[in-house]
Amino acid sequence: MITDERAAPPAPASRVVPLLPGLALTVAAVVLAVLLNRLVPAIGILTGAILLGVVAANSGLIRPWARAGTRFSAKQVLRAGVVLLGLQLAVSDVLGLGGPMLGAVVVVTVATFLGTQWLGRRMGVRPGQSLLIATGSAVCGAAAIAAMNSVSESDEEDVATGIGLVTVCGTLAIFLLPLLRGPLGLDPRTFGAWTGASVHEVSQVVATAATVPGALGAAVVVKLTRVALLAPLLAGVGIARRRAGTAVAGGERPPIVPLFVVGFLAMVAVRSTGLLAPGALDAIKTFDTWLLAAAMFGLGTGVHLASLRRTGPRALALGFASWLLIGGLAYAGVLIAL
Repeated sequence: MITDERAAPPAPASRVVPLLPGLALTVAAVVLAVLLNRLVPAIGILTGAILLGVVAANSGLIRPWARAGTRFSAKQVLRAGVVLLGLQLAVSDVLGLGGPMLGAVVVVTVATFLGTQWLGRRMGVRPGQSLLIATGSAVCGAAAIAAMNSVSESDEEDVATGIGLVTVCGTLAIFLLPLLRGPLGLDPRTFGAWTGASVHEVSQVVATAATVPGALGAAVVVKLTRVALLAPLLAGVGIARRRAGTAVAGGERPPIVPLFVVGFLAMVAVRSTGLLAPGALDAIKTFDTWLLAAAMFGLGTGVHLASLRRTGPRALALGFASWLLIGGLAYAGVLIAL
């Protein structure tokens, strides 16, 4: 009897088993990233996870048997982490910034996103690369780049370059911004708002603002407001690509709004109800950090230094130009709003 093998979908176990070795390696890397953060607090857990992924990929530790699991972490686990990020932000927190500050955050984020892409065109940087660098600089670093890649399907080299640049620039900010506070005449609240509006990663914002007593609260709220803007940016790019008829892998048109973006907004709504206890929110935040760290390790394993060396100075220049752009715009916006 002749049977059609295509008619029988693969069993769930056959899909899960190939992921296990890479996922086990990813869990070990997350544990190491947490320990590294405790030893050197200036190195955020997400940054440490990316660095571990880069080291593993470029030292030959990532074997073929691990790639399925690390890729799963870089895509599916990342989306789950982005969804849970929504629980860190309530609508009341955003409204508590006040109209002028909220407007400044929106203007700075959008202006950086569009301005970086304009600079990229003028500098001859590939559109996909410019898009990812713009997203990472404007919103929330590596997590935003990875989320945008889910919509734009950019090259792995573009993703690696964008993550590398926002990691370097955001790490430099931890050390440079506190030194600029005195010369710029910023009080703690204003410095916190400037930090939240300009530094790339959430962990980098916390590390920077924690150096100035009284700055952390404003920094976190402003930063999470920027994170919330990831949803409309992703939706906007998705709509634009759909109208242009741009295909994603498998020949399908991109969704109007990615499902994980809807999930993020739903989590913001849940947080805004006030039904979740502070203890539960703290536990979820910790778990979400682990999920994002797993995703960052997976992304780091796709970063090959040989490929980055071929990127050239243009993308490097764009990354630093975008960092200066958001720093200047955020400083002006904070002074006007506060």
